[in-house]
Amino acid sequence: MRQSAEIVDLVRDDQWGLPTPCSRWNLRQLVEHMILENRGFAAAADGERVDRTVWDDLTFDDDLRADYRRSVDRVVAAFGADGVLDRGFWLPKISHATLFPAPQAISFHLLDYVVHGWDVAAALGHPIEMAADLATVVLDIADREVPDIPRRQHPDASFRPPIPLGDDAPEQDRLLAVLGRSPRWPD
Repeated sequence: MRQSAEIVDLVRDDQWGLPTPCSRWNLRQLVEHMILENRGFAAAADGERVDRTVWDDLTFDDDLRADYRRSVDRVVAAFGADGVLDRGFWLPKISHATLFPAPQAISFHLLDYVVHGWDVAAALGHPIEMAADLATVVLDIADREVPDIPRRQHPDASFRPPIPLGDDAPEQDRLLAVLGRSPRWPD
């Protein structure tokens, strides 16, 4: 999370309209999505199970970078709270009827923010190198939680279909490819 905040801090005001590896979002829209998800996951970690407004409130500060940093601090604090790992998380963007075990929900968030941090960096022309052990852990989450199903063919899917890569590709490249991102984006 903190690395993603460092990356978002690099965005200049004239770069918010840049395209991203998330083809449906420019850089501003991607960071707004990341803020909303941080707010929503923090509320879920706090035990919120009814009010969906935090997931959909499109109110952002004029300084989107500062807003993002606050959302990072908020979700990190919520995930670190006493007893949080014993809770069920209500994640209405995934299911209205299911409470996800905290470790699973936190793994969803980890996957999203490792990859979205890379997305922001790639959009800025500064792709990052993930720690190999982090890429391995998140690749395991992706293999377990993001099945290659027909829904991934839809233009608005959270993740595009996997891109074939050789088994000898680095872990980071394999992670990105399994989630439908070209490790050489925008190529």
